[in-house]
Amino acid sequence: MERFSYQIQNPIGIHARPAGMLVKAASQYRSEVMLQAGEKSANAKKIFSVLTLGAKCGDQVEVSVQGEDEQEACAGLKAFFEENL
Repeated sequence: MERFSYQIQNPIGIHARPAGMLVKAASQYRSEVMLQAGEKSANAKKIFSVLTLGAKCGDQVEVSVQGEDEQEACAGLKAFFEENL
């Protein structure tokens, strides 16, 4: 399992548009991708799950990736977070 933490920089947080982009990015990989913000967790491949996190600017999000392409997925998603969130 690969993991990384990221502090949300987007002033609006993870709202509909970036959540959709995140789901699209996570769905490119075969690995399971989970997000955790506080006590809530979400499957990064499901839009409604991501939106229920309610992650706002300044919130810390833990991303965990597990599966056959976890290293590639973790690196790709970390870059996605840095560029978009």
